[in-house]
Amino acid sequence: MKAPPTDQPPIEFCRALLAGRVPEEAITFCAYLLPERAAVWWAHECLTHLAELLGDRDLELLVLVRDWVGEPDNLQHRAAVSEAVDMPPATPAGWIVLAAGWRDNGSAVAMAPAGFPAAHAISAGILAGLARVSLADRFAVLSAFVEMGIQMAEMEAQRQSADAY
Repeated sequence: MKAPPTDQPPIEFCRALLAGRVPEEAITFCAYLLPERAAVWWAHECLTHLAELLGDRDLELLVLVRDWVGEPDNLQHRAAVSEAVDMPPATPAGWIVLAAGWRDNGSAVAMAPAGFPAAHAISAGILAGLARVSLADRFAVLSAFVEMGIQMAEMEAQRQSADAY
């Protein structure tokens, strides 16, 4: 991201990014704003909306991500994600699996380069999927993804607030 930080609350800043010169920065901001597991789910949901633009391997990887998010402690799901991480993230869902593997505290975490958080892979995966959307529809899809990310961030904030009491 090139946008300088402001004093705006995070949600306002995200919406300002969306309305700015490089609206894709709002995707990146959401990827860092959300807790990692929620960000992986958000990315899954974004790519699921693009299913008709994805190949069979991406669709298979999205099933792995869905299962992992639902039961991250399930050894079978962790093993499947770890196995999928061994392949280069050449596709949108490949990046999301990589983010899940890094977040998983499993063997894949050791593969994460220093200073390269899961949020970076999440942003890369969503933006790679978005690049497949027609130019005429791209901003509308991008906006919907950002709004979905904002809603998830608001739900996470409410959940954390409720957990504090």
